[in-house]
Amino acid sequence: MTGTTAAMVFGGGAAALVGGIAAYYIARYMRGSIKLTLPQNSFAAGEAITGSFDVITRKAIQGNRLFAALIGTEVTEERRDGKTHTHTREIHRHEETLEKALTWPAGQTKHYTFKLPSPTAPAPGLLNTTVVRAAKIGLELLGANRRRMKWTVEVRLDAKGVDLATSQRVHINGE
Repeated sequence: MTGTTAAMVFGGGAAALVGGIAAYYIARYMRGSIKLTLPQNSFAAGEAITGSFDVITRKAIQGNRLFAALIGTEVTEERRDGKTHTHTREIHRHEETLEKALTWPAGQTKHYTFKLPSPTAPAPGLLNTTVVRAAKIGLELLGANRRRMKWTVEVRLDAKGVDLATSQRVHINGE
């Protein structure tokens, strides 16, 4: 394959990818949107996370389920050979279903509220002592590993075709 042919194939593939992504977001926008409101974005461990949202439809939608979720993702960054490698894994998910299967008519705005429990703080004990926490931090610094939790509130209308969804980051202190 010549350089010009390879560039054309690569350029065509990139254009198709960008076009597909744009088509997805346009289709999603044309169906409607969800506007999420949280009164605060920082919560204590064990504190209920409350909020509200509006589902706004532009076209009729056959919904399977409408839910709000608190999702906890552990993000680990490690340095190896002068490069940073990032790994993520979901370790917490709590969902509250607000509507089951329902047909949403076009041009409708519907308001919902939700309340999600946040995880409680770990029980005091040997694994949570100041000395053990300091040792863990020291080992992470020596190994150049860094772990953190990323918390997200997500609201999703699981629907036939393209879903409507939105999310917002929150902070849970002391967990």
